[in-house]
Amino acid sequence: MLRYIYASDLSQYPALRASMHRDRATQFADRLKWAVTVDESGWERDEYDAMNPLYVIWVNPDGTHGGSMRFLPTTERTMVNDHFANLLNGVDIRSPFIWECTRFCLGRQSTPRVAAAMMLAGGELMRAFSLTHLLGVFDPRMVRIYSMIGASPEVLGSMGEGRDKISVGLWPFRPEDRVKVLRRAGLSSEISEHWFARSFGRTVQQIEKAA
Repeated sequence: MLRYIYASDLSQYPALRASMHRDRATQFADRLKWAVTVDESGWERDEYDAMNPLYVIWVNPDGTHGGSMRFLPTTERTMVNDHFANLLNGVDIRSPFIWECTRFCLGRQSTPRVAAAMMLAGGELMRAFSLTHLLGVFDPRMVRIYSMIGASPEVLGSMGEGRDKISVGLWPFRPEDRVKVLRRAGLSSEISEHWFARSFGRTVQQIEKAA
């Protein structure tokens, strides 16, 4: 199932937190060879994890991590603005209607359904908080995943070639995309709404009306 958890609350789920950070180390440090920091516990964390981001996490039946993403509003510091502004000709992207999404990570046993469910969660956040776009950095391996799910971004800038290519993109909110992603994830609208309300204590519609 999907859980929406702020970093300040993640300590309530120690197995989930530990397995998420270890899966991030496996994916980003071991497999992709990114220059990330892994601590003595085998956890991959960075400065943005200390900014109380909102995590969307697919929780396996045993309570461990199956996949996750990290969200921060672009009105605060973001990875794109801090480290990838050169791909945008030095222009910062800051808007109350745009959130940054980073650290898209799949667990060792994850399926394409999990990736689709996390993209669905991103859309639910956009609906609830009246966002127009999500902003993110991605590499070539993600292009196929986004296309397969039915949620491809608008590319704003790229650098590098082949497997080393890095791009910055924007994902708009389109209601028709939600239908495609629900189908790809094998989920109903009702179960997605239930998971959202279980995490926030309110439905998407209730948060949207209160905003």
